[in-house]
Amino acid sequence: MTHMQRLPAVLPPLPVVLSARRPKVFLYSHDTFGLGHLRRNLAIATELLDGPEPFQVSLLTGSPVIDSWRLPRGLHVQPLPPVVKTGAETYAARDPGSCFPLVKGYREALMLKLVLRHRPDILLVDHAPAGMNGELLATLALIRNELPGTRAVLGLRDILDGAEAVAKIWAAQDIHALLDHAYDDILVYGARRMFDVAEAYGLSAKAAAKLRYTGHVVGRPAGGAGAVCWNPARAGARPVVLVTAGGGGDGFALMEAYLASLRQLPAGTVHSVILTGPLMAPEQATLLRAAAARRPDIELVERTTDLLPSLAAADAVVAMAGYNTAAELISCRARALLVPRAAPRAEQRLRAELLARLGLAVHVPPGEGLAERLAAALPALLAAPRPDGSGIDLNGAARVREFLAGRSLALLAGRLA
Repeated sequence: MTHMQRLPAVLPPLPVVLSARRPKVFLYSHDTFGLGHLRRNLAIATELLDGPEPFQVSLLTGSPVIDSWRLPRGLHVQPLPPVVKTGAETYAARDPGSCFPLVKGYREALMLKLVLRHRPDILLVDHAPAGMNGELLATLALIRNELPGTRAVLGLRDILDGAEAVAKIWAAQDIHALLDHAYDDILVYGARRMFDVAEAYGLSAKAAAKLRYTGHVVGRPAGGAGAVCWNPARAGARPVVLVTAGGGGDGFALMEAYLASLRQLPAGTVHSVILTGPLMAPEQATLLRAAAARRPDIELVERTTDLLPSLAAADAVVAMAGYNTAAELISCRARALLVPRAAPRAEQRLRAELLARLGLAVHVPPGEGLAERLAAALPALLAAPRPDGSGIDLNGAARVREFLAGRSLALLAGRLA
């Protein structure tokens, strides 16, 4: 199955078990905002499906753009009714005609039914220990009490938020108890020397003993060499600056400031590629198109499902500081200006500060005077050598596969004993 149609009224059943020797993995990706969770899970799914001992992999996702994404061969996608984040821990149904409590209740019931019916060997939960708004609690309780053959694994990106904010949210949701009692393993998609999760977030000794650092997860390029998202003929000999903000849902301010910064540089200094993203509000994309109109050195692109070739080919990248984008920039040795999201979490600011200290990016804080600061920083960035990120472990997806393969073999051996 390579593409999903829009969410049908009656969801199709998952495929039957193909072989007892192919362990089943459910990937849970709540996908309430942006593309980061989807991209990370697809990178892991690709490794699980293409490894020497392939898995059966099902992705449970609430992404509203999954039907237009390039998916690895053999992946089964189970759509969840999409929701959107409205605050740090508040959500609403993406469809304005839907009732959020009913949407959440249906997502909970659907996941519970699927896990009970198909009894996966491993449930790998991305980022949110309790799921979106606690929607995974019933499933985790079922696994712990009635499905001893299913291993619950939590996968965390390295930086979640500021330590105080995480402590407050985890205390309110009793997350420490979940880490102690609901999960068998905790994978951190990063390196301890860069960010110590147990220390930063005050994990108990019991939870800390479950931690395994995998290195950063980076997807494989899906397109061929040189498959960039812009028109090379339009760029000509000008250096290319790619501006991206992931899905684009909150990227308008950055892109507007970047376009304003170009007015402070000589015309034709660079060829600017503005990747608006599939989740940008249509009215905002229209404003950007108007601002870029009649300038041959500015090219607007709505979306790409394979960003890596473009990041590698661009002479410089202006981006936010999400997990996936940052890891991909390091893997491509891209010259990058990072303008982190200001709210609702400090995650991107902390990541941008860390990468700046390591010499892997230039950190440009958001806020007043952003256009002027971008205009001042861009020429120096273009003249700088490409950063060397060779000391950063970017093999996280392969290490996740190796770890889950070991766990699944132990589970199957236990069943056969």
